[in-house]
Amino acid sequence: MSLVESPETSTLPKLLARNAKRFAGAPGMREKDRGIWKTMSWQDCHDMMRDFALGLADLGFKRGDKLSVVGDNKPKLYLAMLAAQSVGGTAVPVYQDAIASELVYVLNHAEVSVIVAQDQEQVDKVLSLKDQLPNLKAVVYDDPRGMTQYRDPLLKRFEEILETGRKIAAKEPDVFSWGIEQGQADDIALIAYTSGTTGKPKGVLLSHRNMIATAENYCQQEDVRTGDNWLSYLPMAWVGDVMYSLAAALVIGVTINTPESPETVQRDLCELAPTGILAPPRIWESLLTQVQVKTTDASAFKRRVFELFRHVAERRELLKTDGKPIPFGTRVAYSAGEWMVYGPVRDQMGMRFARWAMTGGAPLGPDTFRFFRSFGINLKQVYGATEGSALIAFQRDDAADPNTVGKPVPGVEAKIAENGELLVRGPGVFVGYYKQDEATREVKSDDGWLKTGDAAVIDPQGQLAIIDRAKDVGRLQDGTPFAPQFIENKLKFSPYIREVVAFGSNHPFVTAMIAIDMSTVGNWAERLGVPYTSFMDLARKPEVAKLIEGEVAKINATLPEATRVRRFMLLQKELDADDNEMTRTRKVRRAFVAQKYASVIDAFYSGAKSVDVTMEVTFEDGRKSSMTSNVQIHDMTGGSTARQAA
Repeated sequence: MSLVESPETSTLPKLLARNAKRFAGAPGMREKDRGIWKTMSWQDCHDMMRDFALGLADLGFKRGDKLSVVGDNKPKLYLAMLAAQSVGGTAVPVYQDAIASELVYVLNHAEVSVIVAQDQEQVDKVLSLKDQLPNLKAVVYDDPRGMTQYRDPLLKRFEEILETGRKIAAKEPDVFSWGIEQGQADDIALIAYTSGTTGKPKGVLLSHRNMIATAENYCQQEDVRTGDNWLSYLPMAWVGDVMYSLAAALVIGVTINTPESPETVQRDLCELAPTGILAPPRIWESLLTQVQVKTTDASAFKRRVFELFRHVAERRELLKTDGKPIPFGTRVAYSAGEWMVYGPVRDQMGMRFARWAMTGGAPLGPDTFRFFRSFGINLKQVYGATEGSALIAFQRDDAADPNTVGKPVPGVEAKIAENGELLVRGPGVFVGYYKQDEATREVKSDDGWLKTGDAAVIDPQGQLAIIDRAKDVGRLQDGTPFAPQFIENKLKFSPYIREVVAFGSNHPFVTAMIAIDMSTVGNWAERLGVPYTSFMDLARKPEVAKLIEGEVAKINATLPEATRVRRFMLLQKELDADDNEMTRTRKVRRAFVAQKYASVIDAFYSGAKSVDVTMEVTFEDGRKSSMTSNVQIHDMTGGSTARQAA
């Protein structure tokens, strides 16, 4: 019987209660605090969930109420969400780096009554907004540092809520068990807000059935084992973190590990060496950049050794992908490379025990994908959507292809609509958008088919290939198909390029706005003795323009003639979620960017050599500052293409 069909395991809190009985003293959650890993057993986790739930009920939190968590990944925040669910409430995690206007919208739209904040920084943010949050009844904080002089009546200490719950549990030992039994599979477990690439975020209603059935179906196919270690470091507001760090972990009994802080993730990853990890493309791109920088800084001999074995690994990976036999010499060379290069690189990344690694949230460039697989990391692509409980398709071990995202999760049906859009149906398809019935009807049919918004194809083997967002796929003026993400991912393989926004739909050729990678370009500039003072100063250097021009030329050589980048501009600042240029999950808000940088697009296609660009910076409290500067546009073809088009 499926877990979600059993009354004893039909909700996420019930799964935690089951794990407390089944695994008892085994590690359930682990937190890095002041340099020390502190472990909570499954029984400890259950007891904290119980005590916090009873404390919440004493505050007046009841079935149907909403609880929000804001902060870094911490066991107490995960258990606070489960505690709210155990008394019939709904969890509403929000991004810890969201600016005030974003928080106000989500917290008000979801009608949140209790907020659990990690520390003083998050408490200050919430208290500055309290006059705009009419539903707010309590703010519970975990870390008391800096909070001694706070006297706001809304504030409650996390330990204070737990202590109240312990007293209630001692007097009425059966009250929590009775309450948790009232939970049903179709109760709303989570309101996950979309990234909002096209407007205001929507509140996606996900039930316990959605989350548990999807996690269970996934774990039946993937090599996830009880006792595995999982590093939970991605934003708690992202539905993918809830799926893997809570749902899948609770279904199988995986130990959830949280880093000390976002700044220590890489170090903590190396210490922990988890058996599985999920990272968005930007993380894999960053890891690759670190390897490339270290190689560049190494001695000439070490660079030659690295490049020799990198080519061996890539050749072997391509042969494996094509299903061709691997020559004896290549096998021997790869074995030597495992000892000299591949193993040490995996060890430095914290991947020495990883049986599987996943990338999702956005497409990963094929070159980056092949690099990690060729170095012995079982990297696979997953595909999902907030409205699909974060997981729609994933690659199996024997079919990891950079050009696909694998087959649908068992129990999920997929088909392609006449307009090329991917439609899916299955147990993970969301209940609806909160308070937006019309928007729900636009994307979910009466018979359960979800419009994903992605243009896709299904190959003869049943593998899904995602082309791009359906609304972003277009054609050049000569009719050549144009998928901006494909070109952007190619360019981001360069260690010197952090972000790219490509243009070309309904235009004669492809152009791009490029944001440099400050760390790698800065490192390069220091080695060559090029002085700079800031990101803007570095991006304006002629030497940097030449460097990026060379990187674009390398990528152009791998692209069809019609889709090569003809002109580019170096942005004077990084694309920023606070400035609405990207979502919190690092997806480009294309419509907003196209409108904001309309003058740049006009200059690209008019043949102009420079353009005045106004850069706007948004501070956490919502204040804005702007500055206008003249930015040069660079031609890859000496400007002839642009002038002819003009």
